[in-house]
Amino acid sequence: MKTVRTVDELRQELRLRRAQGTGAVGLVPTMGYLHEGHASLLRQARKACGTVVMSIFVNPLQFGPNEDYETYPRDEARDLALAAREGADLVFIPSVQEMYPKENRSQIIVSRLTSKLCGASRPGHFDGVTTVVSKLFNLVQPDFAFFGMKDAQQVAVLKQMVFDLNMNVEIVPCPIIREQDGLALSSRNVYLSGEERRQALVLSRSLREARSAFEEGRLETAGELRSLLTEVISSSPLADIDYAEVLTFPELEPVEEDAPLSGVEGEIIMALAVRFGRTRLIDNIVFTPKEVPACV
Repeated sequence: MKTVRTVDELRQELRLRRAQGTGAVGLVPTMGYLHEGHASLLRQARKACGTVVMSIFVNPLQFGPNEDYETYPRDEARDLALAAREGADLVFIPSVQEMYPKENRSQIIVSRLTSKLCGASRPGHFDGVTTVVSKLFNLVQPDFAFFGMKDAQQVAVLKQMVFDLNMNVEIVPCPIIREQDGLALSSRNVYLSGEERRQALVLSRSLREARSAFEEGRLETAGELRSLLTEVISSSPLADIDYAEVLTFPELEPVEEDAPLSGVEGEIIMALAVRFGRTRLIDNIVFTPKEVPACV
């Protein structure tokens, strides 16, 4: 594994590897403070690609003025050990100055998909995501890019960007990785106190209960699912709900409140964002209503 910190080094290493005929290039973009979720992305990339590139960059463009850019957890030595263990070939760790050597005057903006869910709560966030990811795509020119489905909206937005701009890369969505008790892995979980961590389990529990209620025929509509999600999450005293939504996926369009979900073509997403103290957590389940057996 080789660590590079400049655009020129990255391009030189990739030129050498491509000249050696190492096959497809896979990119795993991260903001560091790696955990088992990131490790699973590297394993997926390792299976599919001859060259695996991981980027570690805490991107200031995707943080709002009152968010945690300065305090976002960082541990480069630990990150490099995990990347080496999981078979990364190149780790790109640029500085902010390297990525944005001058005032950044260009942005990639994906409309509509970014105006809801986390986009509504964090204005400008996805403009920062799409801008930095498009820069990484230009630098690495990967055949495949691997993203976790914990941030399903990000996956939908990036797929739309790639489609609209004819980018020669395939977005590969990868499953959410959870702790044994169900909490979705996140670098921000480190912010949680013991009691907040315990109560945060209500997120995965609410999703499981809503999915089970639909599969068992006890609930049929988006409105009923949303109500159950809100009810279960509100049973946790520390939970402050940002949103609990039921939308089509990946279009992220509203589902008619009172119409049976069995009439929806394609997939739907039940998506949550909830604060516990100063920590904002997200979680979701994506499924296809028509694939759920009808209850007799």
